[in-house]
Amino acid sequence: MLTQRIALVIQYLGTHFHGWQRQPNQRTVQEEIETVLAGILNQPTRVIAAGRTDTGVHAAAQVAHFEASSPIPPERWAGVLNSRLPTDILVLASAAVDSQWHARFSAGSRRYRYILYTDKQPNLFVRPFSWHYYYAPLDESLIQEALNPLVGHHHLAAFHRAGSQRQHSWVEVQEAKCDRHGPFVQIEVQANGFLYGMMRLLVGLLVEVGTSERDPSSFKDLWVNERRSEVKYAAPAQGLCLLRVAYPESPFPPEIWWDTMPEFVLSRSFYEASL
Repeated sequence: MLTQRIALVIQYLGTHFHGWQRQPNQRTVQEEIETVLAGILNQPTRVIAAGRTDTGVHAAAQVAHFEASSPIPPERWAGVLNSRLPTDILVLASAAVDSQWHARFSAGSRRYRYILYTDKQPNLFVRPFSWHYYYAPLDESLIQEALNPLVGHHHLAAFHRAGSQRQHSWVEVQEAKCDRHGPFVQIEVQANGFLYGMMRLLVGLLVEVGTSERDPSSFKDLWVNERRSEVKYAAPAQGLCLLRVAYPESPFPPEIWWDTMPEFVLSRSFYEASL
């Protein structure tokens, strides 16, 4: 039977996972999917992802691929897997790809979103997906000012955690923006690739900028001069989501993988107007 390479678009809630990558005695997304595939195909099957998310980090449109000799049509794999996977993993779509196509190496960009919830009133429904930061006001314009110089090809060793197997710290940042939607401050960064721990270290430092503890020029000076020792705090994992992975020729239509993570909205205007 012909062996096919199958691409998947995958969502998962990172809360109860020790990241994407299979690890001994830990629950991971890769292991859950590979276990299901092994049961269907009656043999070990490796699933390769576009990027390895850390413990507690979510994914709105992770992309992965595997190879299978099976009569199951490529577009049916999503439904077959979903019928067997746990409820905190969902395969949005599946498709056949060329044998040279690779979820990691064929990708042109990855995009992450980090959400900060700034209202003093806690909210159970946003807690799993945001950092509840209410200790000091955050100025999103200052954060955007700090982000602007990051766009381009830079050596970002200041935001590279120890333990990575990557041999260098060069990153092509394609877009970096900060927006506010009521009490929610969203930081999004798109790049050709991300260093180990990069987004959480970046956000941890950007919060210092947003509270005026550090000015934007000092922020730039720190990463330009690679002062890693001054980057001491990583933002909590639950606020981070792999938003999407893009390819020069995607096997999936945009509606499958483009902005599949809903944005939070808390509309208090009607309530406040009625008081």
